[in-house]
Amino acid sequence: MTHVVTENCIKCKYTDCVDVCPVDCFREGPNFLIIDPDECIDCAVCIPECPANAIFAEEDLPADQIAFIKINADLSPKYKSITKRKEALPDADDWNGKPDKIQFLDQ
Repeated sequence: MTHVVTENCIKCKYTDCVDVCPVDCFREGPNFLIIDPDECIDCAVCIPECPANAIFAEEDLPADQIAFIKINADLSPKYKSITKRKEALPDADDWNGKPDKIQFLDQ
């Protein structure tokens, strides 16, 4: 099992989780983060650090977020590793918690 970044990260991209990751498994897309499932060691330290509550253990994913297992796996080779915290997107707080953000996933 691995951890998965879900829909609520889209258009927020808080990076608090990146600072605590011991293996640098986060990848940075244009307006989201993902976890490389081949790098994740399932330590779970990222979960409480995410201000958007967008990270779940794969087995704890809400049913409507299951597609993000494949999204994280498919996109992780496409993006570079992010290893240091950055500022969130400028309007992240406005987007945090909004539903149906998959349409805004910039690939």
